[in-house]
Amino acid sequence: MDGTMSDEEKNTIRQLTRLQRRVLGTLMEKGFTTPDQYPMTVKGATTGCNQKSNRDPVTEYSEAEVADALEQLRQLGLVGEVFTDGGRSARYRHYMRHKFDFSESQHAIICELLLRGRQQPGELRTRASRMVRIESQEQLKSDLQSLAEKGFVQSNGALERRGVEVDHTFYLPKENMKMTAGNFVDEEPATTGSSESSVPRTAAPASTGSSSSAVAPAATSRADESVLFALNAQFDQMKRQVEILQNAVDSVRTRLDRIERELGIG
Repeated sequence: MDGTMSDEEKNTIRQLTRLQRRVLGTLMEKGFTTPDQYPMTVKGATTGCNQKSNRDPVTEYSEAEVADALEQLRQLGLVGEVFTDGGRSARYRHYMRHKFDFSESQHAIICELLLRGRQQPGELRTRASRMVRIESQEQLKSDLQSLAEKGFVQSNGALERRGVEVDHTFYLPKENMKMTAGNFVDEEPATTGSSESSVPRTAAPASTGSSSSAVAPAATSRADESVLFALNAQFDQMKRQVEILQNAVDSVRTRLDRIERELGIG
């Protein structure tokens, strides 16, 4: 693979497995942040995949599993195997720049989403800026909109909305990770100062006899929002737990497939 690939051949890969995403994201991250340790050996890539920081969920992939994923990514043209002068072990580098027409900051954004999944734009900008400086939220928004137009980023609302989250779209259909609009609750500004300033002006009663009925709808609305927020939080937690379990199942399946190949079964 080299830089002679035509534009028509770019942006064609749309789905990757969990392990492939983790391995690819790790190679991208290390290429940006620790170039002296890049390209990476299988052992180094495995350590990077399983590190405790900047990973969600934290995994325990084996070197054999990572080696299998690297070979799969190599067949997709996303990874290349290289040999350095004096190096006894093969090393691997990613070819994302050959396969996608993303800017450098968009590569950093995709990398962070591959490693951590859905997150709010503010934290995404902070994390991606470890690799490529993103000057402002406006630049981030422009990058995200461009990626969304190409079909590689999704969100659960307009990027201007408070509390909105964004994610990549490289999931397999069976993972059911398509984000739905409105699956969040707007954050309300913290109330400070006197108690008088925290009371909505529209809730002021017209007369003493109607005070309870005037504030009841607002109170009910806030209670409904609280319940919805709690349910959404529980739902997101359950999705993450399911993803962790599926991760473990995929890991066992990969190991069984490798054992069957070694034994000549199937």
